Amino acid sequence: MSERKVLNKYYPPDFDPSKIPRMKLAKNRQYTVRLMAPFNMRCATCGEYIYKGKKFNARKEDVENEDYLGIRIYRFYIKCTRCLQEISFKTDPRNTDYEIEAGATRNFMALKLAEEQAKREEEEQKEEEANNPMKLLEYRTEQSKQEIELLESLEELKELNRRQRAVDYEGMLKQYQPETADERRAREEKEDDEFIKSIKFSNPASKRVVEEIIEDVVDDDRPAAKSSKIEVIPQKSTEAKKQQTWNKSIGVMSKKPALANLVKCKKDNEIDSAKETAQNTLVSTNVASKSSSSTSKPTPAASGLSLLANYSGSDSDSQ
Repeated sequence: MSERKVLNKYYPPDFDPSKIPRMKLAKNRQYTVRLMAPFNMRCATCGEYIYKGKKFNARKEDVENEDYLGIRIYRFYIKCTRCLQEISFKTDPRNTDYEIEAGATRNFMALKLAEEQAKREEEEQKEEEANNPMKLLEYRTEQSKQEIELLESLEELKELNRRQRAVDYEGMLKQYQPETADERRAREEKEDDEFIKSIKFSNPASKRVVEEIIEDVVDDDRPAAKSSKIEVIPQKSTEAKKQQTWNKSIGVMSKKPALANLVKCKKDNEIDSAKETAQNTLVSTNVASKSSSSTSKPTPAASGLSLLANYSGSDSDSQ
């Protein structure tokens, strides 16, 4: 089945395009194009708002006797959507924008108006400086003052950057980041190595043996108490000490008896005072025993004859 829409046309072998008659068209004729409104505008007749991006079927033509650096300038004609009033605007290649000509007013031109006003002020200032040298001097002094202020602010920023450079931000962030298992293992190994290095092992040649000696001390009034003393004995004298303890354990007596220092002799005054107290206690005990015997004599038990004699005596008295 052949295509319904023909894309290619048949040209016979004897076709000569130069024989086709040329159409005589106007030099500045208009073309119908489809475009969108390049900016927000308001119709000057009915007050209808036409927003940027609204589509229109417009007529396009070249602007005669106008160009910018060899670039053509085009004019467009559109109609208001409410009153069908014709609105015209043209291209502005100098400012890369569009310029309204008739039929409407442009809205929201704050940026463009500000730029135009800045240009006007700059031109006026240049003219005034050219005509008034005092004004030029004032302007230069203001510029130099602004430059000094800018340099001071720049120095302050540099000083601030130097201060912040000394701060270790990465280290601060690592403190608050969770520690991984590998980092924890490495840290523990490092701490163990430092602890081992910090320990100072002593020389085995200067090793000392500690021996504990227990002595019994006997006082007059208090019972015997054990006092412990700890002495540090060098290694060389350990053998002699061992021999001495061995002799003590098996009963070898030395020249001086071992318990000679543990027994204390009483003085004569103490002995006399002890005798006197003993005699006084004996005397007091004898006196106490005599008094108790005199006060408590045993009464003889009553017999039958004594009772009978008492009875007979009573009868004789009564007779």
